[in-house]
Amino acid sequence: MNRSRPLSAIRTALTGEAGGGLVLMAAAAFALAVANSPLAEVYAHALHVHLGPLSLLHWINDGLMAVFFLLVGLEIKREALDGRLRTWPARALPGLAALGGMVVPALVYVAFNAGAGTLRGWAIPAATDIAFALGVLALLGTRAPVSLKIFLSAVAIVDDLGAVIIIALFYTGGLDATMLGLAALTLAGLFALNRLGVARLTPYLVLGAVLWVFVLRSGVHATVAGVLLALAIPIRPSPGRPEDPASPLHILEHGLTPWVTYLVVPVFGFANAGVRLVGLTAEALLHPVTLGVALGLFLGKQIGIFASVRLAVAAGLASRPAGATWAQVYGVAILCGIGFTMSLFIGGLAFADAAHETETKLGVLGGSILSGIVGAALLALSADRERTGAARSSA
Repeated sequence: MNRSRPLSAIRTALTGEAGGGLVLMAAAAFALAVANSPLAEVYAHALHVHLGPLSLLHWINDGLMAVFFLLVGLEIKREALDGRLRTWPARALPGLAALGGMVVPALVYVAFNAGAGTLRGWAIPAATDIAFALGVLALLGTRAPVSLKIFLSAVAIVDDLGAVIIIALFYTGGLDATMLGLAALTLAGLFALNRLGVARLTPYLVLGAVLWVFVLRSGVHATVAGVLLALAIPIRPSPGRPEDPASPLHILEHGLTPWVTYLVVPVFGFANAGVRLVGLTAEALLHPVTLGVALGLFLGKQIGIFASVRLAVAAGLASRPAGATWAQVYGVAILCGIGFTMSLFIGGLAFADAAHETETKLGVLGGSILSGIVGAALLALSADRERTGAARSSA
């Protein structure tokens, strides 16, 4: 029987990614509407109601988002071992693009915030929201070559890996040695299950929940537990052969994808995107944090990614995405400035005291919206010009 090789969750979702992106956009818009309505106080109060040891907002940001990071970790592992990032040549272009797309936005932020006492937010514009960006790209349909969608997803995956490392290294509070030790023992148990060939997911998920508790109490951000759990989930790579559909990583990844896309991320967006625009002052709009985040996303991302791609291709380290023009590659680089989910998440870690919460959200929303509109317009215009040129040539 001729069996085609199953695609990873992100690659499978490319044709329907617009759905998840639209749900996220709707959640963000709803949050803005509620935050600027008579329900604003109810909205703010509800997020800080305690349910057990944590507030509702913390359950969302530390609990639900751990599931999001679990899926991110599964995607990174799959792509690195059995996907489009399994060879070094395949990793070169998205890796260099993601690196440039993290460094330059951070430098833009630093340029606006040097001496302002707000440098802790340097990583906020360094992240790309894969659901939002792929959603916008998917809405363009055939105007965007498939190679661009694959390139964007690969860049976002490497970008997510960078964001995880940044969170673990730079946004960790006072460490509890005992909890860290217990977390390490739990992680060792997870890898022992993997080495013993345990294929059932239940033991991994139970130990993963225990790991989350220990990481939460250790001082390391709890979402890191999701990535660590993903690294322990078994996968059976199958180069050149159909993937085993019973692979534990394959099952968990595809099982989590709809829940994360249509529940976890929209709930996070609704809980974190609400910013009160009534009575907004010029001071808030021109604050160094607002400008650093917004311009870091809009200008820093496109400059860093596009320059890295041009240099990589010129140096012979990689090839331009097949069937895509330089204008289209530039359009995708602009789309990478949509940093919504991860940028808001890192913003909450950078300014946990909420002193600059409004400026952070304004910068993320402004930079992301501008990147989405300009990037989509450039891609649409480039595709129309290509078709017009092709029609004239044939005539």
